Amino acid sequence: MTPRGRCIAAILLAVSTAALIGFAALLVGAKPMSLEAAIRAVLAPNQGVDGIIVWTLRMPRSIAAFLAGAALAVAGLLLQIITRNPLAAPDLTGVSAGAVLLIVFTFVAFPAVSSVFYPFIGMSGGLLAVALTIWAARSGRGPALHLALSGITVSLFLNALTAYILIRGAPQSPSMLFWLSGGFQGRSWPQVSYMLPWVAIGIGAALACHRVIGLLSLGDEAAAGMGLNAARWKLALLLCAAGLVAGVTPIAGPIAFIGLTVPHLVRLLRPVDAATAILLNASTGGALLLTADALARSVAAPREIPVSIFTALIGGPVFLYLVQRRQSLPGRGTV
Repeated sequence: MTPRGRCIAAILLAVSTAALIGFAALLVGAKPMSLEAAIRAVLAPNQGVDGIIVWTLRMPRSIAAFLAGAALAVAGLLLQIITRNPLAAPDLTGVSAGAVLLIVFTFVAFPAVSSVFYPFIGMSGGLLAVALTIWAARSGRGPALHLALSGITVSLFLNALTAYILIRGAPQSPSMLFWLSGGFQGRSWPQVSYMLPWVAIGIGAALACHRVIGLLSLGDEAAAGMGLNAARWKLALLLCAAGLVAGVTPIAGPIAFIGLTVPHLVRLLRPVDAATAILLNASTGGALLLTADALARSVAAPREIPVSIFTALIGGPVFLYLVQRRQSLPGRGTV
């Protein structure tokens, strides 16, 4: 099989696995469902209790989890290429923390603001946070290490501010604490339709810029030698990554490890170009977060466990394994 055929097969396998896990997730929850009942419910939308549960709660929840995983994985890939830092991810560069801080502040201080504006608010916070991270790392001699340390420092500082705002806004805190734990409980079609444009536009924009991403992965000097304005394109891709995170965070809350682990995992498949790498990240990230969400609602059913616990349990060991293999760190000419 050719390298491109191998990558296409991997994409189809990830999507097929996600579909199977999504269907299996229809069977579990506060009300267990047999395979036969689930099939009848899928074929008869909104008819009977099972049909309402499947089409109103469980199916849109699985779709939302897949979209969120795809967005976070692609955002992580873009951030790692932009910064030339293998540890860059939405939760390690301040993007997620900045988005969460401004959303929480708006929710507590200006409750009349519609949630429709939360992605724009989150994008502003994410961009400000990553700008602060890059500025703080500028004086370091080792860019990758200093950027990672700066990102972690900025994230911790912004998380502390978020905690302070939650303490000050006591009446609104319980609902925000549930959101901050990360997860998709109660998410339905309105939340899917809320996320879909941001995810589709963000991933579509990344695919449209795949040639630029491929050049940037060669290094700034090589990209400039080919006539590319690296600074301008990095800003555009940073906006794209922040938009993906901002479109997901208001619905799912902050979710860790997907944006960090999946790009490294995909590199083991040696994608033939940037477009293939983006599609592999989207499909793998979606399947991974969908799996974590299915576990979150089934392991202790009818109670739910925050999905971030399972992304950490899945992503943490995988990332440590990849680091030990020393094959996942992006080198020159890789995406």
